[in-house]
Amino acid sequence: MKALTWQSRGTITCETVPDPKIEEGRDVIIKVTACAICGSDLHLMGGFMPTMECGDILGHETMGEVIEVGRDNRKLKVGDRIVVPFTICCGECRQCKWGNWSCCERTNPNGKLQAQTYGYPLAGLFGFSHITGGFAGGQAEYLRVPYADVGPIVVPDGLSDEQVLFLSDIFPTAYQAAEHCDIGPEDTVAIWGCGPVGVLAVKCCYLLGAKRVIAIDSVPERLALAREAGAETIDLGQQNVQDTLMEMTHGLGPDSVIEAVGMESHGADTTLQKVSSAIMEHTVSLERPFALNQAILACRPGGNVSMPGVFAGPVGPVALGVLMNKGLTLKTGQTHMVRYMKPLLEHIQNGDIDPSFIISHRSTNLEEGPALYKAFRDKTDNCTKVVFKPHG
Repeated sequence: MKALTWQSRGTITCETVPDPKIEEGRDVIIKVTACAICGSDLHLMGGFMPTMECGDILGHETMGEVIEVGRDNRKLKVGDRIVVPFTICCGECRQCKWGNWSCCERTNPNGKLQAQTYGYPLAGLFGFSHITGGFAGGQAEYLRVPYADVGPIVVPDGLSDEQVLFLSDIFPTAYQAAEHCDIGPEDTVAIWGCGPVGVLAVKCCYLLGAKRVIAIDSVPERLALAREAGAETIDLGQQNVQDTLMEMTHGLGPDSVIEAVGMESHGADTTLQKVSSAIMEHTVSLERPFALNQAILACRPGGNVSMPGVFAGPVGPVALGVLMNKGLTLKTGQTHMVRYMKPLLEHIQNGDIDPSFIISHRSTNLEEGPALYKAFRDKTDNCTKVVFKPHG
């Protein structure tokens, strides 16, 4: 089969690789009907995630048709059309029983390696380095889905692939980020990053009852998408974010903030210039918390900081003193996908939201994948979200 593979930092190629096979009784094999490039895939492309190996198959936003079912899987059958969550969950460990699905204790075969970094093993992830299990990803013609009787959901007739594909990651991720804000009916939420998660978070904040949403970015196409989703916007390349937020909220500040950028944010860290020593201001870190620090500074005292943006390891100076002294609540984590997929499917069925509005580029040829990765990374050709349909 054809698949998009990681070769080295900055290099993604389309290769012919062996078709996946059933390995465990709860597995299924799907024929991938739609998959997408996620912003966190760009972290892999950039070499920011550890333990990637040449030839690893990328992708964790995937759906498709079941073509083979393991002997112990009683949930799915051949012909089912399913959306596959990016996390792999056993459904039986204490974390799964508590509803902390992204903290599953059993599905990462490299859990001991991960525990050396995080203290404990966490859920296996599709196409996201060997520290998270080394599972083949779904930017391919076919995919093996382990523990397929737990996470995947069957898609009802009448919904297109594009309407439901993002239930695999970014729609639940955006919803959890908004839920972490504990939104009240008079609340204003500010969102850093108008990529796919940030823009869907705008919609989710309104679903949860926010009065105002203010979205912050510097890319015109992304700011336009945020406005289409209903947000007021700030162009951080043209405006001082803190001053503009204070003006827009009459000095009150946003009640909650969402950092939807992650480890590769850019900009001058004015927060640290205000609150850090000269030594800290000149500290260099692989992972850059500029957006996070802006968000912490901007949030009103007693508010909420929600952080769906991906970080992998140590991060350069973070304004913890500001976080603590303002009494802010910080909530973060990989998304507990099983908690959200079915309720959000109902929102799509009811017409409350159609997540497909964020798609800018479509392809039926995985050979175009490397060029589309670059367009998405470099924000060229108005590229905001790429979807592949590997079988046409």
